[in-house]
Amino acid sequence: MPLKFKRWQDAINKVSLNLKRKQSGSTRGGSFHSDSEEQEGPKQPPVAYENTYQLEPKDHQKFPTKKAEDVIKAIFTSYLSEKKYNSDSSKSLTTQLTEVIRTQVKQELGTQNRYKIVVLVMVGSMQGQGVRCASRCLWYPQFDRFASYTYQNEHLFAVGTVYGVYYE
Repeated sequence: MPLKFKRWQDAINKVSLNLKRKQSGSTRGGSFHSDSEEQEGPKQPPVAYENTYQLEPKDHQKFPTKKAEDVIKAIFTSYLSEKKYNSDSSKSLTTQLTEVIRTQVKQELGTQNRYKIVVLVMVGSMQGQGVRCASRCLWYPQFDRFASYTYQNEHLFAVGTVYGVYYE
């Protein structure tokens, strides 16, 4: 028997042994769960998910960079147009902007997407200084995309970047 097959067989045996222990009520390691703690009603069989073997996005599932950029622009404009830079509140502001951008981009993608969304937001004061932003990650340029937008007013600047990393 090949070694790879043996490892899979051992893993399957361990899982089935653990399931048998749970069904028979056997406890291990001193943990005990009474029947009253379990959910009432009929038990449903576990759901088995099949692999789709989808290794690349379909044409209608590509990451919409223009829409993501428009989302960043709209959120920055609505949240930051009247703001002045305050170093004490900048942490909560960047966290709030990041969450709003992430949820909006996920809504644009829909529920049947296969992209992990990473959002980076940086807010700073406008005092005539220069700033360079850089980031690194493993990238598959055929499917992974990003969108970026820079906002400025008299008192602050904001740089927002959304990465759409395809996963299988």
